Amino acid sequence: MYPWDQRIPHNPSLILQRFAETLATTLLNVPPKYGNLERKHSRTELGGKVEEAFAEVKTMASPFSHAVAALSIGACFYRPQTPKRVWIAGAICSVIPDIDVIGFRFGIHYGDFWGHRGFTHSLLFAALLSGAAAVMLSRRGLVGIRRFSLFAYLFLATASHGVLDAMTNGGLGVAFFSPFDNCRYFLPWRPIRVSPIAVTRFFSARGFAVLQRELLWVWIPATTFALFVFGLRRIGRGVPILGPARDKC
Repeated sequence: MYPWDQRIPHNPSLILQRFAETLATTLLNVPPKYGNLERKHSRTELGGKVEEAFAEVKTMASPFSHAVAALSIGACFYRPQTPKRVWIAGAICSVIPDIDVIGFRFGIHYGDFWGHRGFTHSLLFAALLSGAAAVMLSRRGLVGIRRFSLFAYLFLATASHGVLDAMTNGGLGVAFFSPFDNCRYFLPWRPIRVSPIAVTRFFSARGFAVLQRELLWVWIPATTFALFVFGLRRIGRGVPILGPARDKC
């Protein structure tokens, strides 16, 4: 069996049903409408692994921090004339890898090829996604950024997702080298607390604790990095960091 051959239902109505249920359950924290069907599927076919894996899916850096990291990377490619949609695309690419959480409702296990932190968190997926996004953005014409620079920014923004997830203190590691190697990896230093995936849970005590942790280990370093890059650029152009030079009266 190939690693991408997962046990996914072939009934179109069942696929749509589970897709809608997954969006409601994961993003809005709504109780599953088809709980009996899912419970039967997980117990009889998968031995309860789906429910266990889905309980562990709340193991990632928050989407807010992924977007912040992508925007800070954009400081390396920033030009005043660059359209804002480039930075928006970078932020979107940085959170897309977590689309793999939908797979839990289709019977895909956490450690599978299509599982959470699997192929969609790999460097190859980052290259494919950034390439497609760069082509789409270039069709409308871009000023202030070259095509290769656009691809490089989107690639780094997407790949940063896996790096941040590899710095969390829970769940499985990240399959950086999938599909060639499905092994999961963590970084040696893991200061980021795992984040809840449901939007409503961000407004809980745990959600605020996670955001405080990410403020320390993601937001502040990302902001510092962006300011440092902008500072170097101003110095390189001979412009004082605090603003343009003025003649004294």
